[in-house]
Amino acid sequence: MYKIGVDLGGTNISLGVVDDNWAIIGRGRRKTLAGRPAQEIMADIVAAAMDAIEAAKLKLEDIESVGLATPGSVEKDTGVITFANNLDFHNVPARELLSQWFSCPIYLDNDANCAALGEAIAGCGKGVGSFVAITLGTGVGSGIVIDGKIVNGVNDAAGECGHMVIDINGKPCNCGRRGCWEAYASATALMNQARDAGLNIENAKDVFDARDAGNERAALVVEQYLRYLAIGLGNLINALQPDKICIGGGLAYQGENLLAPLCELVKHERYTRYAPKQTELVRAVLGNDAGIVGAAALTK
Repeated sequence: MYKIGVDLGGTNISLGVVDDNWAIIGRGRRKTLAGRPAQEIMADIVAAAMDAIEAAKLKLEDIESVGLATPGSVEKDTGVITFANNLDFHNVPARELLSQWFSCPIYLDNDANCAALGEAIAGCGKGVGSFVAITLGTGVGSGIVIDGKIVNGVNDAAGECGHMVIDINGKPCNCGRRGCWEAYASATALMNQARDAGLNIENAKDVFDARDAGNERAALVVEQYLRYLAIGLGNLINALQPDKICIGGGLAYQGENLLAPLCELVKHERYTRYAPKQTELVRAVLGNDAGIVGAAALTK
């Protein structure tokens, strides 16, 4: 049997038919056009799913389950998206809406959790018992996977590591608090830090490029940014001691340009720095497919 994984984003609906080896064998895509009624977005998910099923040369009855990775917070038991700011969703009964077209089981979870699960079962976390995925983008997305299961917590909202406070008198965060890791370690934060330093940049990659070209101000900005990133990673390691932490998002494409200095900094943030076993920092490998694979892997 086959599963459908849906990665619902603020810009695009990306989905795939996934086989038993977690390979995507058929794809579908639509524009999200956020802000319109949830019923219209769900209908476009179904239309994209039909495209993917056709591309996979399958029929609807071949689909065992549908998993939906969505921004914001969800109630897994009820299948309701309780809040997704960038979609303007409030208490959207996603499972109920999708059940009008799909008779198979439908599962939901947060998009960062699904990306973490995808990397854990088919990417850089394959074969390890405890795994954390961090995505550096507009914010700091994160998910925790233990023994192949997403850690959801009592209210399905666990794993929001971007909202650990690293400076109690720090910068305002979109969550309403001050000093969250996200306000210092996201790609958006890096761009803000660069512009505050007088650099003319268009994206986070430009800051690393300027540093590599010998710009001293860019070098100082990157050094400071990596320090903020290392503080949060050290907190995660000290709290969870996972086998691996992977770094995803656009900045992950820096590869060793990011990971090598980051690993050195993180060494000094671990209280277990002298232990023989240490958490490994690695780069995410599935890219945008992580959410699709993770969504397809969702169960109760």
